[in-house]
Amino acid sequence: MTFDQLRIFVEVAEQGHLTRAANSLSLTPAAVSASIRALENRYGTQLFDRIGRGIELNQNGHIFLIEAKAALSKAQSAELTLSELGNLMRGNLSIHASQTIASYWLPPILLQYTKAHPLIDIQLTIGNTDHVAMAVLKGSADVGFIEGKIEDENLQAEIVDGDDIVLVVSPNHPWTRRKRIDHQDLLGSKWILREIGSGTRAAFMAMLLENGVDPDALDIELTLPSNEAVRSAVMAGSYASVLSALVVASDIKAGLLCRVKIDLPRRSFFLLRHKERYKTKAYLALEKILSK
Repeated sequence: MTFDQLRIFVEVAEQGHLTRAANSLSLTPAAVSASIRALENRYGTQLFDRIGRGIELNQNGHIFLIEAKAALSKAQSAELTLSELGNLMRGNLSIHASQTIASYWLPPILLQYTKAHPLIDIQLTIGNTDHVAMAVLKGSADVGFIEGKIEDENLQAEIVDGDDIVLVVSPNHPWTRRKRIDHQDLLGSKWILREIGSGTRAAFMAMLLENGVDPDALDIELTLPSNEAVRSAVMAGSYASVLSALVVASDIKAGLLCRVKIDLPRRSFFLLRHKERYKTKAYLALEKILSK
């Protein structure tokens, strides 16, 4: 059974006349008649009584008409849904992003997106770099934004921006009295860092190795799962940490944290996608904004 057969059946049933139904459908009476007979023969059920030169819906036809109309209505609804999705009048965009990106870099971009496409529902989930990558791999995220490098043959990573990592301490830390420190000096303080899997922590550990400092020799007093928790803990004692410049800018300006001068790498922000998953219109609209 095809939707064309259903459409022809419903039109003939409502018109009560083959020729009028054919004219309404822009078909020939012969084509309409052949479609009705094919439907009846396929299921061995007569739907119309042929009386003289006329045609009347019989009891079977009345029962089937209810189901045929319901099926056509569902098909029309499905067609409308596809049309709306294609024209960005409906849809969802699931984004997973690491904490710094989600809290500081991404919001202005999402505001641009919602102004341009107010009918698209955006779901933003925050996690560390590893969590975001896993969400993209599993398909629970259309797109991810991360701060660290991910090596996976199924994922495509594209640089979209970046930020500076800075070393910060509380105002009473001994390093505030020094104009500059070198990389070996980093072993002379207690540290509070983000959790393993964090892009910030991964970038810092990579920098230590590049400069001949053993990351395992670092005196890590506490590991915390969020930028806010790390900031608060560093302010409360004589500790050091590394965080995004975006995260601590207001704290440094207010004198709550002090930036220590040392060469730290600039890190990249990556857009992360699964190589084989379909790019929805909702996602492509985000890609367009990012390319400006």
